[in-house]
Amino acid sequence: MASQQGMVDAAIFEDLQARVDQDATFRDEIKEIVQVLEKQTRTAQSILSKAHSTPTSQINDVITAGNAAIQAEADTVAKLSTTASQQPYYKWNNMWSRQMQDVIFSILLCGWLGANPTEPSGQLLTIERVASILNIPVNLKDRDAFHITIEEYLQALISLLDELARLARNSVTLGDYRRPLQISQFVKDVHAGFQILNLKNDSLRRRSDGIKYRVKEVEDVVYDLSLRNLIPKE
Repeated sequence: MASQQGMVDAAIFEDLQARVDQDATFRDEIKEIVQVLEKQTRTAQSILSKAHSTPTSQINDVITAGNAAIQAEADTVAKLSTTASQQPYYKWNNMWSRQMQDVIFSILLCGWLGANPTEPSGQLLTIERVASILNIPVNLKDRDAFHITIEEYLQALISLLDELARLARNSVTLGDYRRPLQISQFVKDVHAGFQILNLKNDSLRRRSDGIKYRVKEVEDVVYDLSLRNLIPKE
């Protein structure tokens, strides 16, 4: 009796291996770009952190250097967008979401400090404004391509509040008693905005719950200034 031939075509597994290899190649390409972006975000944040030790009268030098660092980030994000858009977005976006939050944070902080000479400091850049700086779309629904998500923007905004709470304390050290008042109003306004949101993302919801502590931190700074009679007269 003749032996029965195998019923499973080896070509099936050859095709699967080809797909696995394709995914591995794509992952390596993304990882390489993301590593560059990580280095650039560290540089940008290092530059912008100088705001904590720079008097407001000299902050333009920090902003100028920050804008240049953000442009370098934007150039890399453009490369990431081109490469990432070749594959399904939500299959791979966990590879770069944290780095994109860091990029957005840099843009929000620089914007708050006064990145645009035509606008005063203390501004909150909208998600559309951030996207225009990076030249990528926002929260895409009509096609599967690289974009900024609302969650990434909100995570970066919470990081901004953390940074501003620290800046409020350091501003007092520098003898700037007006900036804590500005920060206090901003943090309260953003906190009120978050209270409107019904957040489904667990991580985002937990972090947003901590905003009330940033509000209290800055209020404590302002209260201390008032006790010492250092609140600037309008």
